Amino acid sequence: MTWLEANPVLAAIIRVALWVFPVLLAVPPMIWYERRLLSWMQDRIGPNRTGNITFSRRSKWVPGFLKGKKFGLKGVVQPLADGLKLIIKEDITPGSVDRFIYLVAPALALFPSFALGATIPWGPFKGLTPVADVNIGVLWILAISSLGVYGVVLSGYASNNKYSLLGGLRSSAQLISYELGMGMSLAAICLATGSLKPTDIVESQTGPLWGVVPGLANWNLFTPYGFVAGVIFFVCMVAETNRAPFDLPEAENELVAGYHTEYSSMRFAVFFMGEYAAMFVYSLIFSTVFLGGYHAVPINWQSLGEIAPGLSWVTNAMQNVDFWLSPVWLVGKAFALVTVYVWLRATLPRLRYDQLMSLGWKSLLPLATINTIVVALWMVVSRVYSPIAGVVAGLLGFGILYLLYRALNNVGIDKTKFLTSREIELVDVQRSVV
Repeated sequence: MTWLEANPVLAAIIRVALWVFPVLLAVPPMIWYERRLLSWMQDRIGPNRTGNITFSRRSKWVPGFLKGKKFGLKGVVQPLADGLKLIIKEDITPGSVDRFIYLVAPALALFPSFALGATIPWGPFKGLTPVADVNIGVLWILAISSLGVYGVVLSGYASNNKYSLLGGLRSSAQLISYELGMGMSLAAICLATGSLKPTDIVESQTGPLWGVVPGLANWNLFTPYGFVAGVIFFVCMVAETNRAPFDLPEAENELVAGYHTEYSSMRFAVFFMGEYAAMFVYSLIFSTVFLGGYHAVPINWQSLGEIAPGLSWVTNAMQNVDFWLSPVWLVGKAFALVTVYVWLRATLPRLRYDQLMSLGWKSLLPLATINTIVVALWMVVSRVYSPIAGVVAGLLGFGILYLLYRALNNVGIDKTKFLTSREIELVDVQRSVV
């Protein structure tokens, strides 16, 4: 990559293009995939008409074996048809909006989705990825993720609509609740890894599992602290993208459509482009931090080849496959997580607003903080005394802190009121008609 090093401006443009265009191209397949998967889960047909190909029986240009044949594309062209419909629809702008903010808000909602993953490597190709391999990559992710709420809040404010304003305010409160838990969950991983660079986090996951099992990769999700942090981060990223069951900013039964009630045409589509792009990018971040990044499976092929020299030809071949198809593995993991997004939408009802706040402040943030403290305790004791002492100290610390968290969480709660028996008496009231 010496020619890229000699042309830093060209290299930057290429890196940006290799990041932005795949994210844009992933949005239509995600929309189609969600609609088809939801229809299967809910026992519906789903989109199946758009894009079907039927060959005429009378055309002389059609071969005989194709005449009258119909090929269904399972509605794969439906997202393109929806996009075309939104482009040609009339763009209605209400007269009483704050026009400048109203027009800028959709762009602010879409921009963070592309800037968010600028530090995420999609392969071991140095010089081409990531867009910027900076030392504060995780801090960049947290900083940009906090900007995503601006588009939602400003669109609700500028619309001069009470439903839109309530949706924007809900999104801002939701952001404050979940950003802290997300930051603390990533802090535990950065503390254990010793770096804020996503490339270093991916590299650290290629070591022996738990530091003692050669041949198996130490993916963070397979470690005790990584599993706790992964669960917390996943819940937070679902809330960050305003997806069910945390889609309170656009609750149609309460707020009509929420923050984008007054938007139409392509501006309405831009909000959803930003939402699906954010789903995809957050899935890439989760895969990078917790699932080994662009590596296909949790197996260290080089270490396995050293353990079993007779299988060196197999391990060498798998290393090449893992190297050259690394973007495919990362995107595959991301779409697996998108499947979980859809699964949650098809399964769980929307949370009440007080339930959402309680989950963020009373559960996710304390548990993420406890997890970070335990990781720090384990690291210090392991280095001062021994790895076994560190594990014991970590387990004891987690148990004590968890019991303290439960005790503090139950202060002031009268559990007897939940056990009070209640009776309903049906009374037959005769109404007299005058």
